[in-house]
Amino acid sequence: MSALEIILLILALLLLFVGPLGGYFLRVKHHEKSLKHSKEEAENIIEEGKKEAENAKKEAILEARQEIFNQRKDFERDVKERRQVVVDLETKISKREEMLNNRSANLDRREEHLATKEIKLDEKKFEVEKLNSKAEELVRLQEQKLIEISNISIEEAKDIIMDRVKREMEAEVVAYIKEAEETAKNEADTKAKMYLTLAIQKYASETTTERTVSVVDLPSEEMKGRIIGREGRNIRTFEALTGVDLIIDDTPEAVVLSGFDPVRREIAKRTLASLVEDGRIHPGRIEEVVARSQAEVETFIRKTGEDAVFETGVGKMHPDLVKLLGKLQFRTSYGQNVLRHSVEVAFLAGKLAAELGENEVLAKRAGLLHDIGKAVDHEIEGSHVEIGVNLVSRYKEPFEVIDAIASHHGDKEPETIIAVLVAAADALSAARPGARSESLDNYLKRLEALEAISNKIEGVERSYAIQAGREIRVIVEPTKIDDLQTFKIAREIKEEIEANLQYPGTIKVTVVRETRATDVAK
Repeated sequence: MSALEIILLILALLLLFVGPLGGYFLRVKHHEKSLKHSKEEAENIIEEGKKEAENAKKEAILEARQEIFNQRKDFERDVKERRQVVVDLETKISKREEMLNNRSANLDRREEHLATKEIKLDEKKFEVEKLNSKAEELVRLQEQKLIEISNISIEEAKDIIMDRVKREMEAEVVAYIKEAEETAKNEADTKAKMYLTLAIQKYASETTTERTVSVVDLPSEEMKGRIIGREGRNIRTFEALTGVDLIIDDTPEAVVLSGFDPVRREIAKRTLASLVEDGRIHPGRIEEVVARSQAEVETFIRKTGEDAVFETGVGKMHPDLVKLLGKLQFRTSYGQNVLRHSVEVAFLAGKLAAELGENEVLAKRAGLLHDIGKAVDHEIEGSHVEIGVNLVSRYKEPFEVIDAIASHHGDKEPETIIAVLVAAADALSAARPGARSESLDNYLKRLEALEAISNKIEGVERSYAIQAGREIRVIVEPTKIDDLQTFKIAREIKEEIEANLQYPGTIKVTVVRETRATDVAK
């Protein structure tokens, strides 16, 4: 082996050992460099965390200081307001104390004045008693002197004077009584007209028309079939739940609801209108809508009654009576809405009571409740007067209210002034033009009955009902009836009308007797 080969071999061995060792050292150095870099990043992260924590701490401290400032400000404002309230109360108390002191001082001065006045009155009373004693003594002396001069006793003198006065004043007294009667009658008529005019002038209300059926409009003729339902099940359910007859005829795009109870008819009308608007009509839906309509009508009745009580200002009233008043909204009499009629009577009776110096509120209360029996007269046997008396008696209404209900149709004599005023107001409300309406048949029958009553009286030639039946003109035969008998005939006809006819307001009876002399010149 040559030297060159040995050298190359040695170099190869050195490279073989030095290469891995160098790689190891390089790896170690790189690892140390990575550790140093990671350490620097960790230190940076820690530094940034410290800075963020410091900032968060500062912000928390600022927020806490701001919250403390706000709370302190609110506390100071609250304390200031409370102090102001205390100051105001102290001011009011001091003013009230000052006022009480002034009042006490005034009372003391008034007491002193009254004491002084009482002393003066006692002195004057003593003086008056002394003067009365002197006057009685003078009268006694004068009577003795007169007896000595005339030689007659006091009783005989009184009898002589009274007989003379009676003879002289008898004619004058008769004339005075007659004149006083005429004056009283004229004044009574004048004042009655004035009071009625004032009462009517101060109140007026609208009128309504009577309805015995309700009409519901339909959007199309097809809706009638849907209302009837399969094999008529819808209409049967509707009539069973509402108690109202549903009439479906040839009337285009309309159906008719017929029922005696106006409240049920209103419930049925609302139910049918809601069903038609909704379009869903089947037994289940009908039952649901009927229940809802009943609740709506109940609410409407209660609110209407409360409005009537509030409008008339009659004070607190039992809830059952308020509900009955609301039901009168659906009740009519000769086309006149009974609730509006009752409110009108209440106002008229109140105005009349005020003019006469009676209790206005009590008169209004009696007028408002006078027809309360009509709310349930289709449910309870008896007249609406009897029913109304029983109702208000049950709820402990005042006697004047009971008396007004019992006597407003003349079933009994009124026992109170308020009952008379309610009867007058009821007649005014019913008789005023436009308040009530009636059918043509009833109108003609009433006119015929008036003329028949007049024609059956002996001596009557013919009679005519005029002014829509508010006056009857009776013409008598002058050869059979004299002037005095005409007054008798007028009274007989008036009594027959009152006994046999029912009519709103009054009917005037006029009897005419006329003699005509006719001749012909030739």
